[in-house]
Amino acid sequence: MVVPTAGGNRTPDGQIRVYKEEDVLAPWKARGATNVWMLHTHDPKVADTEEFAKVLRDARAVWFNGGRQWNVVDSYANTLTLREFHKVLERGGVIGGSSAGATIQGDYLVRGAIAGSEIVMTPEPEHEHGFAFLRKVAIDQHINTRNRWDDLIPVIKHYPNLLGIGLSEGTAIVVSADRFEVIGKWKVAIHDNTRPYQPWEKPYYVLSPGDVYNMKSRKIEKYGTGSPVPPPVITAR
Repeated sequence: MVVPTAGGNRTPDGQIRVYKEEDVLAPWKARGATNVWMLHTHDPKVADTEEFAKVLRDARAVWFNGGRQWNVVDSYANTLTLREFHKVLERGGVIGGSSAGATIQGDYLVRGAIAGSEIVMTPEPEHEHGFAFLRKVAIDQHINTRNRWDDLIPVIKHYPNLLGIGLSEGTAIVVSADRFEVIGKWKVAIHDNTRPYQPWEKPYYVLSPGDVYNMKSRKIEKYGTGSPVPPPVITAR
């Protein structure tokens, strides 16, 4: 199931935006996907109906396209459809997304403000929460191409219990239970308030492709080829 809703529920002139299923699914079919469908509504009342949500009960994977993440909240928050999204995970399915589709998977909704994506922490209570497919995290994206490396700092300062995950362009984390592996082209920034930092350090550290991270213990379990292995500890005798 491909969800294009982050692309907008309305056009700039206020009209209901219409998505053409063949256009939304074309990139997937070009990659060989055959059993792929679009799921979209602008109306949370529709999303809360059995007729709309039941198609998810046979789904093995859901993908959220990019755009603005608050559109996804407006359509599916507190609905039967959101509960069915979670059930996809509960029965062993996969949920993924790009850009806004990545951020919506976190607990705190980074850049949820209607006024613009440059606002990291929304003043709108209804747009503060993502769908928590990945619990106790805040997810940002485009940290490299849009120079957002530091943008999660105020979020984690305000919500120190959260783990901040900043994703570079063309880079992803593949999550299984409490662990994830970094894949792709570049880097992932980890904002962890429980880790001590030196005064001259940024309050986050960087993972590379191949690195495996445990979100429960908040430790790097394995270094990939792109990360320097920490030197051995040498003590004076």
